[in-house]
Amino acid sequence: MTVVKLELPSTVKIHLVVNVSRIQQYVGQVEGQRKEQPAPVIIKGEEEWEVERILNKQQVRGKNKYLVCWKGFTAESNTWEGRENLKNAKEAIEEFEKEYQRDMEDMARQE
Repeated sequence: MTVVKLELPSTVKIHLVVNVSRIQQYVGQVEGQRKEQPAPVIIKGEEEWEVERILNKQQVRGKNKYLVCWKGFTAESNTWEGRENLKNAKEAIEEFEKEYQRDMEDMARQE
């Protein structure tokens, strides 16, 4: 696998080396068009939205926070969530963690 090092402002707190498979061209919303957002699902009396995939993670005060891409929402709606808010997204977290581990191993091999 191939990794690239991103050149970002120092205020952006993400891992700067990523696998090229994670890089996508940003396609913004066309001005004047508003994508209708999906309605939440009610699970155990709580409103929840479906996780499309996990994009990144960071540690905040010793706890993992995951950058979540919500199904049916644009990139502007991505949010950082703690694991406690992602109880019904275990598969998405597991898939991300496997990819993340592979990326870290690839990066270590290339150094």
